[in-house]
Amino acid sequence: MDLAGKTILLTGGTGSFGNAFVERVVRDHPDATLRIFSRDELKQSEMQERFPNHPQLRFFVGDVRNRSRLTRAMQGAHVVVHAAAMKQVPACEYNPFEAVQTNVLGAQHIVDAAIDTGVERVVALSTDKAVNPVNLYGATKLCEEKIIIQGNAYASRSETVLSVVRYGNVVGSRGSVVPLFRRQLAEGRLTVTDERMTRFWITLDEAVDLVEYALTHSVGGEIFIPKIPSMRVLDLAEAMGPDLPVDIIGIRPGEKLHEILITDDESRHAIDAGDVYVVLPEHPWWNDRPAWVDGRPLADGFIYASHTNDEWLGSNDLRRQLDA
Repeated sequence: MDLAGKTILLTGGTGSFGNAFVERVVRDHPDATLRIFSRDELKQSEMQERFPNHPQLRFFVGDVRNRSRLTRAMQGAHVVVHAAAMKQVPACEYNPFEAVQTNVLGAQHIVDAAIDTGVERVVALSTDKAVNPVNLYGATKLCEEKIIIQGNAYASRSETVLSVVRYGNVVGSRGSVVPLFRRQLAEGRLTVTDERMTRFWITLDEAVDLVEYALTHSVGGEIFIPKIPSMRVLDLAEAMGPDLPVDIIGIRPGEKLHEILITDDESRHAIDAGDVYVVLPEHPWWNDRPAWVDGRPLADGFIYASHTNDEWLGSNDLRRQLDA
């Protein structure tokens, strides 16, 4: 999708992804208008200082829980990128209905407001935690995926198209293990929950690339999944603190040993589209495959999991990415 002259609403706009997306729009789409929607006015003020003298940026204080405010912010927007979420696993576990209100009800408000205001494209961000979830955060993101995808049924008489991107751990994002390790470097000792643990690995730039790909190619109801490498958490510890002692502290509640991006059930209606996998919807309103879907079906029983991935990053690879 050509973003030239478009008005974009970015929810959760002051988070890690939000900052990367704003940087991309400012650099590559100077004639687009970007509305940054978030509930933290301090972070908005800090972002204004980071991107001074950019008249294309608009700042809306608001919460996706508040449908009327969200609808007001969407008026006249062509594109919505939905990145707002409660994502800290312990906070979600301790405050379960707060997570439901933001991640689940917020997703429904995105669908309703987008259809009511005539938004052309909606792309919502999801996570590997939504696949076979073992914690509330993952469960709420699974609900978000279902709400966004099924929203296309309600949008059938409008121009609104809704899709999802699903990816793994983001390098250095807030709440990831990288900032934790950086704090622990000063203490001279790193902590790892389990020496066997693996994770998918994606950079913020790659996450923005995926959203732009979805905006360009979606016809409604797809889940776009990037082909990304895996890494062992022990290798990351070695990359960040070579020769430092590592304490194995045990898996925390709600934590997985490995992550999955595509299950064997999903692979039956998914394709390999080159740089991405695409999980296609199984709904009756999606009978005709669009022209762009020229990928090949996945093998029977295919599972895209972090510990059985074909591509791996070793300690040296991780060190280079962290230094970039």
